[in-house]
Amino acid sequence: MIEKRSFDSLGRFQNEWLNAKHHFSFGGYFDPKRIGWGALRVWNDDEIQPGEGFAPHPHKDMEIITYVRDGAITHRDNLGNEGRTEAGDVQVMSAGSGIYHSEFNREDELTRIFQIWIIPETSGGEPRWDAMEFPKGESAGDFVVLASGNPERDGGLMIRADAKVLGATVEAGKTVTHALPQDRQAYLVLATGSATVNGESLKARDGAAIRDVGEIVIEADEDTELVLVETK
Repeated sequence: MIEKRSFDSLGRFQNEWLNAKHHFSFGGYFDPKRIGWGALRVWNDDEIQPGEGFAPHPHKDMEIITYVRDGAITHRDNLGNEGRTEAGDVQVMSAGSGIYHSEFNREDELTRIFQIWIIPETSGGEPRWDAMEFPKGESAGDFVVLASGNPERDGGLMIRADAKVLGATVEAGKTVTHALPQDRQAYLVLATGSATVNGESLKARDGAAIRDVGEIVIEADEDTELVLVETK
């Protein structure tokens, strides 16, 4: 099955510096039908104004993946890590037993990110942060693993979860596929463009909850950028 989650149906939060859309229940937005999807717990679509961001705050027992769509995000934490992740690249924070961090848009332009939270297989563990630059042309026409619970096999950044985060850019008229094992499920969001996913039409920032299909087929109606999370 595939369930379309249109952008207009998402939860919303907005203040003077943050415009956030929630694919799943988060903060003041609660929908009992949208608590999570397997181990995937949060998918936020955030727009952060220049010079603004999330002040220092704690996390624990969560794998947090940030995919930067436009602009850049700057991370700092109590472990001494600091890094700037720009559009097309990814950072991962394994909160483990506890971490205190901030994320700010230090740019002169609007920053847009997908922030994805995945429940780890086990609680605790040493907190960690990592980021990776992905060659801008590498994902063209096929999926690239951005983060994985088994990076030695799959590539990408390490997460402490039985999951994979993949990204792709697909030219108009082209098709990409992803095999989905029987015991897995997927959640897919278009960052840009429009595409038909297993017969369901999606536009930019729409999501799709997918399970009980052997293959996910994405046919791009226009140049499209997308992110997919596969979990148990």
